[in-house]
Amino acid sequence: MYKLSFFLILLFCSFIPLKDFISEQKKYERVRKAFTEKESSISKTLSSQNISINEVEIMLIAYKHEEQLELYAKKKSALAYQKIETYEICSSSGGLGPKRKQGDNQVPEGFYYIDRFNPTSNFYLSLGVSYPNQSDKRKSTASDLGGDIFIHGSCVTIGCMPMTDDKIKEIYLYAISARQNGQSKIPVYIFPFKMTDQNFNAFSTKYKNNSSLIKFWSNLKTGFYKLEAEKSELKYSISKSGDYLF
Repeated sequence: MYKLSFFLILLFCSFIPLKDFISEQKKYERVRKAFTEKESSISKTLSSQNISINEVEIMLIAYKHEEQLELYAKKKSALAYQKIETYEICSSSGGLGPKRKQGDNQVPEGFYYIDRFNPTSNFYLSLGVSYPNQSDKRKSTASDLGGDIFIHGSCVTIGCMPMTDDKIKEIYLYAISARQNGQSKIPVYIFPFKMTDQNFNAFSTKYKNNSSLIKFWSNLKTGFYKLEAEKSELKYSISKSGDYLF
């Protein structure tokens, strides 16, 4: 009887609706304002690509040297993403190369996902990036790798990727819509630069005395070319040395 009752409880719980993520977010004034100001234009942009806001999934790709954040979108049922918007990263800190410790002011480089939504951020609205990932942990020898890397509003930064308050409203709205649609891990891929052969050769020459950095970038370049060819979320594992294996 006990086993039967336990089974019935599990069966009942499996039919409880998922929490309404957007309704929870709309409890906050800044999110409500973002919907008021941006929902119509976002829906129109997506509609022009035959995507509904109620079925959208997104992917974010950042390029540090170009100071750009590209937003890609697709229907849940589709495999390939389409580029929807390109945003300017309005301030930067550190230089090219990955983040390896707390306080180095670096923006990470690698393959991450959105792990937090902050509707009451000190920087208007913010989306947390899942740094440090397993690659960062295996590549770093520091006792403290740091954290709290965000895509956020305002236009100041120490290791984050700031947009203006106006643009973060759009990005945040895209992101919470994708989360509402079931996308639990929104990809965020951060590259040092657009890793074309021409750019890679130029930066390899500039940093020729840093062989470990060039080796790391060569690893990221493999992911870059898969993205360029497939326009889909990357599938990878991480080796014992912290390399991405595609």
